[in-house]
Amino acid sequence: MAIELEEKEIKRLSSLIADAEINLAAAKEVLKSIAGGEALPSRTPTEEVAGKVIEGIFDGQVMVGPDGKTYPVPANYASKSKLVEGDILKLTIDEDGSFIYKQIGPVARRQLIGTLTQHDGAYFVESSEREYRVLLASVTFFKVKLGDSVSIVVPEDNREAEWAAVEAAL
Repeated sequence: MAIELEEKEIKRLSSLIADAEINLAAAKEVLKSIAGGEALPSRTPTEEVAGKVIEGIFDGQVMVGPDGKTYPVPANYASKSKLVEGDILKLTIDEDGSFIYKQIGPVARRQLIGTLTQHDGAYFVESSEREYRVLLASVTFFKVKLGDSVSIVVPEDNREAEWAAVEAAL
């Protein structure tokens, strides 16, 4: 029981850290735009590759580049595009620091039906197989309420995926 709680706490802390990193990267971009594009005191990974194209893999929340660096994917884009773990994305970072994402390699998908739940401040869809985490943006975009039936999309070949994309409220 203690080990199970510890694993849940580790997963929750990892999720909180990932969320904080995304928010920090977004805050630095806003600060850079306010400062008129001037260099910030500490350089971010995105500033180092400004004006470049990076391909990476969507992990459910962020894009992971080939060098292991993470890049924030707007939750509304991930929700509306129904991105799932393993999708290949192309990120173009303009000279002004703006991020433009494009899905270039969707993985094979399968659909499941489940029920929206919430615990530890995060949203999940519990299917007959198991529970998948979903983005808050998806919950609000589809106006899903706790206990509602939801159609979700998951990677076909990745049975270990933690995240799902909401297809529709049922």
